[in-house]
Amino acid sequence: MNGTKSCVAIFTVTLVVVGLTAFVTLAQDGPKKEPLEPLSAGGHTRTLTMGDLKRNYLVHIPPKYNSKKPTPVILAFHGGGANADNMVVFSGLNKKSDEAGFIVVYPSGTGRLEKILTFNGGNCCGYGMTNKIDDVEFTRKILDDLARSANIDPKRVFATGMSNGGIMSYLLASELSDRIAAIAPVGGPMGTETCKPKGPVSVIHFHGTDDEHAPFKGGKGKGLSGTEFYSVDHSIQAWVKANGCEKLPVVTKLPDTAKDGTRITRKAYGSGKDGAEVVLIEIEGGGHTWPGQEPRLKALGKSTKNISANDLMWEFFEKHPKK
Repeated sequence: MNGTKSCVAIFTVTLVVVGLTAFVTLAQDGPKKEPLEPLSAGGHTRTLTMGDLKRNYLVHIPPKYNSKKPTPVILAFHGGGANADNMVVFSGLNKKSDEAGFIVVYPSGTGRLEKILTFNGGNCCGYGMTNKIDDVEFTRKILDDLARSANIDPKRVFATGMSNGGIMSYLLASELSDRIAAIAPVGGPMGTETCKPKGPVSVIHFHGTDDEHAPFKGGKGKGLSGTEFYSVDHSIQAWVKANGCEKLPVVTKLPDTAKDGTRITRKAYGSGKDGAEVVLIEIEGGGHTWPGQEPRLKALGKSTKNISANDLMWEFFEKHPKK
């Protein structure tokens, strides 16, 4: 009888210990999130909750997507006062996605009006900046959420953006360098004085010398934000230093095939850490536009047809996965 009681006592203690261990493990790891229904080819809208805010983003899955194969992702951030739907049309990245097979994600900023949105990229812009919205954390959550419904390659997550969106991509390179392999800002300089990535992040920056909204040499532009922009040179030199690249660039004049009043100069700073590179695509005569795409407003200036930003950035991204 005493032996039976001893066995019961030992069994009870074992259950308690196992139960406590399981509880401690769950408390440390947090609740496990179940995978969501896999995304199919085409466009999707997804919503995330961050505190009191409902945030959303668009996803474009290319026709050749294979759920059994890790797939690269490009985060494409819209400009200030725009929205994710605008960015789809403005950038034309869906077409390149379908050709190359990468996933495109279009995050939406925040604002008082549903379609007039901004991101907090540091010194710009609008609602996102003044309300100190944490768009870096929003991006982290986007990637976590997307990974539950698509097979994304963690070593090939890239960011691009127009204007305020370009500024946002620079901030991600600095503060989310554990997730971002390379960036391609268009018409948007750094929004911070310095950058402090944990590891190298390659950069290809597109900017028109006649950009009147985010001036090439810095200062205030024509926009309503009142932002005192950092110069393109400030941005490039900060990342040349952060990535440990050579101080002098290899300068190449690209062919003037379009004869549209623009000329392209490529300035490449190579030999950085883990093969990192910083490239400036300087568009002489170019405005606040997306190279290769028709500008939606004449007031934005010329959009060069000598190059395609989408083609060049994808070529660059393919060379620079995270090591």
